[in-house]
Amino acid sequence: MSATITSVRGSPLLQRALPSLIVLGVIVGWEALVELNGLAPIYLPAPSSILRYLWVMLADGSMEYNLGITFLRIMAGFLVAAISGVIVGVVMGMSPLAARIVDPWIAALYPLPKISLIPLLIIWLGTGETYKIFISAISAFFPIVISSYSGIGQVDQGLLKAAKDLGASQVQVQTKIVIPAAMPSIIAGLHLGMGVTVILVVAAEMIGGSSQSGMGYLLVNAGQVMETEKVFASLIVLAVFGAALTYAQRWVDRIIAPWAQGKV
Repeated sequence: MSATITSVRGSPLLQRALPSLIVLGVIVGWEALVELNGLAPIYLPAPSSILRYLWVMLADGSMEYNLGITFLRIMAGFLVAAISGVIVGVVMGMSPLAARIVDPWIAALYPLPKISLIPLLIIWLGTGETYKIFISAISAFFPIVISSYSGIGQVDQGLLKAAKDLGASQVQVQTKIVIPAAMPSIIAGLHLGMGVTVILVVAAEMIGGSSQSGMGYLLVNAGQVMETEKVFASLIVLAVFGAALTYAQRWVDRIIAPWAQGKV
């Protein structure tokens, strides 16, 4: 009997289905909790009600439009941060002088909560697209720089010495050995940068939204009129969107740095 139970628990099919079964169980339990206790939708709507509102928002195009705007803001800022952050981190790793100059600024500014910059950025930049893209870029910049710098510093010195002994030029050493070896750390920094970018862009849309668009605006607007179902629907879409971004990054990672897989 125990052997049968062990074989079922170890079944690959069960392991694949278990996450979906847990999600389904939570949804069923949630629906039962609301229905049996007669909870008001303003406090906790039933999943069936949330799905109805989500369908309406998808049908009228409001969800796709606002999600698309948020996505463009995220990517615009993230691409700026990714390019500049990797360059700064790599330069710091390759040049001790550059590291001594930049490191104090990184140490001082990185711990600063980026959301605390929003009031100042609104004063300087207004609440338009520049402000949202800037907060997106600056939030992703620091983890990318730190991870890139750390990755360069952790490259095996034995590899560098062997390459130089074999006659490799400095450019070849950096491009063929140092940067590829540092890719796991660089990729990890890009993943961290994307995560904080999503958070800060949505927060920026919630705090300052003169354009009245984006998922942050959608959340605030629904909350102001007590449409809790729309709030939950927007949160669900954001969760799925975040997961999709993560899987998309992993797919890109496998293409540009297949040797780094399993090391991140």
